[in-house]
Amino acid sequence: MTRKTSAREALLAGRAGFQRDLLVWYRASRRRLPWRESPSPYGTVVSEFMLQQTQVATVLPYFERWMAALPGFAELAAAPESRVLKLWEGLGYYSRARNLHRLAKAVAGKPLPESSDAWAELPGVGPYTAAAVASIAFGEARACVDGNVVRILARLTRDGTRFRDSASASKAFGPLAGELVNREHPGDHNQAMMELGATVCFRRSPRCLVCPVREYCGAARAGDPEDYPSLEAKRIEHRSVVRVWCERAGRLLLHANPPGARSLASLHELPTAEQAALSPEAASKGPLLSRRSRGITRYRIEESIHAAKAPAGLLPGGLAWVRLEALDSIALSGPHRRWITQVLSERGGPAKREASRRDR
Repeated sequence: MTRKTSAREALLAGRAGFQRDLLVWYRASRRRLPWRESPSPYGTVVSEFMLQQTQVATVLPYFERWMAALPGFAELAAAPESRVLKLWEGLGYYSRARNLHRLAKAVAGKPLPESSDAWAELPGVGPYTAAAVASIAFGEARACVDGNVVRILARLTRDGTRFRDSASASKAFGPLAGELVNREHPGDHNQAMMELGATVCFRRSPRCLVCPVREYCGAARAGDPEDYPSLEAKRIEHRSVVRVWCERAGRLLLHANPPGARSLASLHELPTAEQAALSPEAASKGPLLSRRSRGITRYRIEESIHAAKAPAGLLPGGLAWVRLEALDSIALSGPHRRWITQVLSERGGPAKREASRRDR
């Protein structure tokens, strides 16, 4: 009998105890999060969309502000996209906000679907979100499988299978997660698995000594939890972007992404050199105002912002002058909001004085 098979069989043999111990721990130790303390189908949907690729601590203030402004599907469906994007500003991955808006329009004023299969038909709802909403809000016995759950299951079973990525691992562990789900309390079970991965079963230095299901874990017994799961290393592509800062008479030059853009639609950003009809080489000769490195999915993007002379004559398509006092009323992508705030706060420095001199 293989190590993987024996650990899996032992786990399934102790399934009732595993479910019980996990649930007792969760109900005593769970974080008091607003979507848990005042549960509703709408709050569950909003929280699940916001939590996609975003940490709980980041989501909390956004969730509170969103629920105060748009407390239900009807209010969200009736809101203009500009307001939706403004409330989402800073959370990133704006397609989530647009899909949530589309979902609200699809269900507002109608009976809500209750099965994960029905939820999966709605905009922006993948298998994980569909299972989470159906189990938490409607009690369907469907397991949620994300990166946290994959990590827990791989360690419980000491499954050393080499997976191409998290998606393929989630698919492989789906049947086991389904066998382990607590059919009497599926919503709490799924949230408990998420909570365990987020607060105890860390990727590095997991807290095995305080884990409520340690006795069921093959990796904890063997002392090698960090060896699981086994995922191929991500291939990171590096990109360089040069952006320009053009200011004139209390106005800042911004690029507005068109509504139909694949990403960041309807959001404003500092223009790239190309958008301002400049070459990156020429633009980068201007005073450096800021430099940032950020990761987006498989990309590592190096961005620099340089002061530049404002374009003469008609502006290239997509560019517009925005008064500085109006910046708070428009939707900017999160990094650009931070960069603009930083540069404006340093406008008395040498770089700003040089930028003003060149623009006169």
